[in-house]
Amino acid sequence: MEVVVSQLKERILATSLMLFEKHGFHGVTVNDIVEASGTSKGGFYHHYRSKDDLLFSIHDTFISYVLAKAKEANRTCQTPAAKLAQIIHSFARVFDLYQPHISVFYQESKYLKPELDQLIKVKRDEYRLLINEVIASGQASGEFRREIPFDISGMAILGIVNWTSKWYQRNGERSIEEIADIFTDFIMHALLTEEAKETYSFYFLDKSKALTNTKGRPTSRS
Repeated sequence: MEVVVSQLKERILATSLMLFEKHGFHGVTVNDIVEASGTSKGGFYHHYRSKDDLLFSIHDTFISYVLAKAKEANRTCQTPAAKLAQIIHSFARVFDLYQPHISVFYQESKYLKPELDQLIKVKRDEYRLLINEVIASGQASGEFRREIPFDISGMAILGIVNWTSKWYQRNGERSIEEIADIFTDFIMHALLTEEAKETYSFYFLDKSKALTNTKGRPTSRS
C-alpha cells in the first residue's frame, strides 16, 4: 500500500513538473494536474496541501539532495580536499538528476510564498556555510591557500557550478561526471597550495589522456 501511495505522489509531482514547465505556475490549476496525472482531488490533497505546497516540494527536493550529500561528504571523508571534491561532484550531479525540477525552479520560484521561500533559504544558507567551513578547515590544515578569503571562494564555487543549469544538456558532448571532473580540476587548482597539489594530483585531469569528440574539439578524460 505504501508503495502505491508513493507512486501516486511521484506521479503527481512528475505531472506538475511537465505542466509548470510548459504553461507556468499560474497557467496550471489543480484540476489540470489531477486530470493529467489520472488521480482525484482527494488523491492530490492527500499528498499536497495546495499547489503552493507542490511548488515548494519541487524546490525542496533538489536542495535537500545536495545538502544531504554535502553533510555525508563532511561526515565520511577524511580531509577537507576530499570533502570538497565530493561536494562538487554531488552538486554538479544534481543538474542531471533533477533537471526538470531546477528548470521549474528558475522559471517559477518568484511565485513561492514568502514563508515557504524562507524554508528553502534556510537550507541554501546551511549549504553555503558548510562549503565555507570545509574551505576554512582546509586553510587551517594547510591544504588550501590562506590568502583567498574562504567565503569568497565558497561563493565562487556556488556560482561556477550553479551556472550549469543554463547550458547543461543530457545529450550533450560531455556527461555530468566529466563536467564534475572538470569543475573539480579547476577549483582544486585554484584552492590547493603547491605542496597539496602534489598530494591531490589525482583530482587533476590527465593531460596525456585528453580526448576529442566527434566534432574534433577537446573533451575530458576517460
